[in-house]
Amino acid sequence: MRINGKHYRSVWVDEDGWAVRIFDQTKLPWALEVLRLEDDAAVAHAIRAMQVRGAPLIGAVAAYGVALALRRDPSTANLDACVERLGQTRPTAVNLAWALGRMRAALHNLPPSERVAAAYAEAAAMADDDAETCRRLGAHGLPLLQEIARAKPAGEAVNVLTHCNAGWLATVDWGTALSPIYQAHDAGLPVHVWVDETRPRNQGAALTAWELGRHGVPHTVVADNAGGHLMQRGLVDICIVGTDRVARNGDVANKIGTYLKALAARDNGVPFWVAMPHSTFDAGVADGVAGIPIEERAAEEVTELTGRTADGRLETVRVAAEGSPAANPSFDVTPARLVSGLVTERGRCGASEAALLGLYPEKA
Repeated sequence: MRINGKHYRSVWVDEDGWAVRIFDQTKLPWALEVLRLEDDAAVAHAIRAMQVRGAPLIGAVAAYGVALALRRDPSTANLDACVERLGQTRPTAVNLAWALGRMRAALHNLPPSERVAAAYAEAAAMADDDAETCRRLGAHGLPLLQEIARAKPAGEAVNVLTHCNAGWLATVDWGTALSPIYQAHDAGLPVHVWVDETRPRNQGAALTAWELGRHGVPHTVVADNAGGHLMQRGLVDICIVGTDRVARNGDVANKIGTYLKALAARDNGVPFWVAMPHSTFDAGVADGVAGIPIEERAAEEVTELTGRTADGRLETVRVAAEGSPAANPSFDVTPARLVSGLVTERGRCGASEAALLGLYPEKA
């Protein structure tokens, strides 16, 4: 996607042909800094510390982490150990396990001398696949926005509410929930995005607002709890969110707070769509509410906030009462009954086992 007119991807191989480059997302929106990752330990740290985040992007960067590990030691023992180490960094997004499983399957039966080149080729293929998947996903989601636009007075914006960051920063390119929005904007369709701040890490206010702004998409940041109010006032035409894992029954895990948006959307008759690439569909989990693991992150993410002061300094301040403990579940699960449908690279479908396996029969 574009930053001030220049095209970028969220992960790429450096000019030396082996190190991996990513944007440090913990520095956004205040600074655009590029990190150079030279081994799998650096990749694991980047994922844990959320320097790189977003379910599809985590998978792609982890795949390159395997290639970096094999540069040091291409043995089977190191391949297996690296896959195990990287797989423990984040539990909720299934894309991580999917990508590492694909890397292991592609490399395990090769002689060690061939593994490094094959690992880079496989990781590059996965990155290219993610970018194309998200482009196609956006093309299938675009008609939802076009249909709403046709029902409005000419020139009136389609108002989309989203949650967290499911744009190109969360994928290799295009994004999931934001891909239809970018394609609508680029096609000249008037679109406006309500951007939830997404506490506690503020990925909406910090990341989604930043990338929409750089691409020129009209948007407004709102507090997380404003969504229901906006829907009651008729100011939201459609909700589109991303997902970190979709269970076989259509239950959807996404950033904490998504479930409440789905409840508000149902109460107000607002369509609630979920953008899902193939790597996020976990047919091995039958019931998402019961079976999807929910990551619990540090309490400090809730009790502290980082921002820029009037004189340009970045400061972290405590916002919770001293001595009060905090819980920090990072995701919740929206039951399939609240989901209007899923947008995928293969088309749109209902949030049900039959519909999902109809699109992805190979996962049955």
